[in-house]
Amino acid sequence: MTPTAPTIDGFAHHRIPGATPAELHVAVGGGEGGGTGTPVVLLHGFPQTNLMWRHVAPKLATDRTVICPDLRGYGASDKPADPDGTTYSKRAMAADVVAVAKALGHERFALVGHDRGALVAIRAALDHPETVTHLASLDVLPTLDMWEVMHGTSAAIGFHLYLMAQPPGLPEQLIGASPDAFFGHFLDVWTRDPAAVPADVRAAYLAACRAAVPSIVADYRASAGVDVAHDLADREAGNRLRMPVSVLQQDWGSALGFDAAALWSAWADDLRHSTVSCGHFMAEEAPDVVVGAIRELLCR
Repeated sequence: MTPTAPTIDGFAHHRIPGATPAELHVAVGGGEGGGTGTPVVLLHGFPQTNLMWRHVAPKLATDRTVICPDLRGYGASDKPADPDGTTYSKRAMAADVVAVAKALGHERFALVGHDRGALVAIRAALDHPETVTHLASLDVLPTLDMWEVMHGTSAAIGFHLYLMAQPPGLPEQLIGASPDAFFGHFLDVWTRDPAAVPADVRAAYLAACRAAVPSIVADYRASAGVDVAHDLADREAGNRLRMPVSVLQQDWGSALGFDAAALWSAWADDLRHSTVSCGHFMAEEAPDVVVGAIRELLCR
């Protein structure tokens, strides 16, 4: 008998249309009996699915509606082709999030993102400030700043950013030749506590990534192209994040020679920036820290 893949305990699963042409797999909890506070949308990172919120989401769902999509191109969500380099722009992926929340009856919501999901969350907050009430970002910089701080030999830590930024063909071929080794590398080196990603969860992540190599590459390629253009336009126009913003990051700014809080302050009016002692997968390694930060944010 094939073992059942792990899921978020107590959450129902739905297929919900995002922005054209994607339909998303979405786990939803709370709602009836879950309180009347602002809904919270949680966006996963790389190389993960919404399963990364399995410790955080049920705790928030005790008094909130909690919505956990698989991003476009990831997990069980649709993986449309990318003919012009815009299908996986963070703008398009952010539009998915807004459409899913609206389909579930929520015109406004708080938004929390980790890694790739945080980039989508930032773009959603910039593009839809009337919709996103609060923003939490876990362990990224805005796309434009990310590229600007990567330089010299220290940039080797982000080799995958440069690999997947290459034109279509080579990255997909190289990664597709050994996807478990590629994606598993990040699960290994980005965590300080291997027990945080147990074998069944690791297997679920690798299976999802194995089936999504072209769309994952397209997501990263967009971050070296159209996403930078969108960030530049916002910077030049003076567009900022006007809602309360909380950022949790590892202290990799000191290792790479930049001030992460200062970079974030250039984007956010109401910012609380904190460093954490766990690894990159903080929702799995330190879920109580993440839940506490989200709850504190929602009180602002």
